[in-house]
Amino acid sequence: MLIAPVFAGGSKEDSLQTIKQRGTLVIATEGNWTPWTYHDASDKLTGFDVELGTLMAKSLGVQPEFHEVPWESILVGVEQGVFDVACNGVGYTAERAEKFSFSDPYLYTEAVLVVRSDNTSVHTLTDLKGKKTSNSPNSTYAQLAESYGATVDYVDTLGETMMMIEQGRVDATINAKGSVDSYLEEHPDAKIKIVQTVAGEPVCYPIRKGEQTASLLEAINGFLKQARQDGTLSALSVKYFGTDLTKAN
Repeated sequence: MLIAPVFAGGSKEDSLQTIKQRGTLVIATEGNWTPWTYHDASDKLTGFDVELGTLMAKSLGVQPEFHEVPWESILVGVEQGVFDVACNGVGYTAERAEKFSFSDPYLYTEAVLVVRSDNTSVHTLTDLKGKKTSNSPNSTYAQLAESYGATVDYVDTLGETMMMIEQGRVDATINAKGSVDSYLEEHPDAKIKIVQTVAGEPVCYPIRKGEQTASLLEAINGFLKQARQDGTLSALSVKYFGTDLTKAN
């Protein structure tokens, strides 16, 4: 569902002031990427980034307003001013930094290369040349696979990706280790295996570039600094990922 921009494209009004006047922090998230952002057994939106994003909004003195949208719409929506921030495990890249202002990193992830259990041809990223992989459109994992010579089939969810691997429709995927670990916990009989673990990008909050967002970025970084110092970040990481991912690899 499309919503109106939270502030006008040419506006010089301070975005943090606008957020406080509005009383809500408008957050983009997928809602289908365990354990970052997903629905629990009672269909409540939850996850690491949902819980941390809620705390971030409260630190600004406002309520969180989550909007569940496909991955390919998240960064576009932030850039166009539809959302104040994306809380969806977004990795920092130099290319993305040309379009967005990024917060300080709050997690440092690992990525894994996943294949079907009986696959004997893909062992490392270099084996992806000429192979087919599956990922969300414009994800850094898709870009990484393409850089190693793979052809990427685009899907919306991790579940679809794993199904395509099990059915032999693609050879592999590169994805966040925490998400794959969670998938294997929920699907212990899945005919997939991890063949390589590699360092991922630092995870940060992207907001719209511009002078009007400078105070918002400062406030977010202040919140993250406090959450790191008081142990909130570490505790949430252990809760959702089973390990402390708050330190650089």
